[in-house]
Amino acid sequence: MPFSVLDLAPVVSGATSGDALRNTLDLARRTEGLGFHRYWLAEHHTMPGIASSATSVLIGQVAAVTSRMRVGSGGVMLPNHAPMVVAEQFGTLEALFPGRIDLGLGRAPGTDQATARALRRSPDALSVDDFPEQVIELRNYFAEDSAVTPAAGNEPPVWLLGSSGYSARLAGLLGLPFAFAHHFSAENTLPALALYRDTFRPGTLTEPYSMIGVAVTAAESDERARELAAPQALSFLRLRQGRPGKLPTPEEAAAHPYTPLERQMIDSRLADQVMGGPETVKRQMDALIERTGVNEVMVTTQVFDHADRIRSYELLAELYDLKAAEPPAARGL
Repeated sequence: MPFSVLDLAPVVSGATSGDALRNTLDLARRTEGLGFHRYWLAEHHTMPGIASSATSVLIGQVAAVTSRMRVGSGGVMLPNHAPMVVAEQFGTLEALFPGRIDLGLGRAPGTDQATARALRRSPDALSVDDFPEQVIELRNYFAEDSAVTPAAGNEPPVWLLGSSGYSARLAGLLGLPFAFAHHFSAENTLPALALYRDTFRPGTLTEPYSMIGVAVTAAESDERARELAAPQALSFLRLRQGRPGKLPTPEEAAAHPYTPLERQMIDSRLADQVMGGPETVKRQMDALIERTGVNEVMVTTQVFDHADRIRSYELLAELYDLKAAEPPAARGL
């Protein structure tokens, strides 16, 4: 079972975007050494606690400081961009780092409508309804006879990302690999994966290949893991309340005066995570893998201290002996 990394370049309280981006490069180097298979960056905009907005730029930086692991987008929100521009960007990356780039595509804007309009500068292009046509247009730019340089002949593996059934069905119909956002849409995980497998027709792949994004906080004990997970739960709560900010400290999260409704939201958020000491994490992760039947797990860990974040990935790598694992060679993924 390959394990991979999803990074949002979190900006923590008291730090800068530059600090977050340098931590991203450090985490990429370290997780490659631990045996993780791929490293994806997520596109979000106008969020003070996320520094991965210029996704293609950051992918190039991560690929440059690593040598083995695949690097890609988890994902590029295609409605925000002209498909030709995305083709040029990722054709460039694939030309520079052949065989190591992934292009994960999402159909949501990843931000509010005003920001999406500023990104695309065309109100008529903000609809997600033309996502299938955008995907096909984008892939055509990578054809060998395309006039778009350096995209022509440099198509990286294209993944579809989703948090509902829409992209699951489309990925199945196009025969593409599919990644589901279990970390923030856990209730839809099993139906979406079933829909992907049921609708799959051979295309780029001859058989389905699925991955789930999972929020993981591993520590030396269950109690310590819950302490480390509290800041990102508070950050999520503030986002839901329309008050996005930097990732708070554990002390701030512990001192927050939660209302009963807020506490219920926090508990629900944490219940969908894999969280605890080594034995608890192994038990929860094994159960999740068995329940979903996925081919790969992509781990996102949002904790305040960079050292604690690294340690969480170290513990997971030790539990699954990732250094000794053979990377999946089949299907070029």
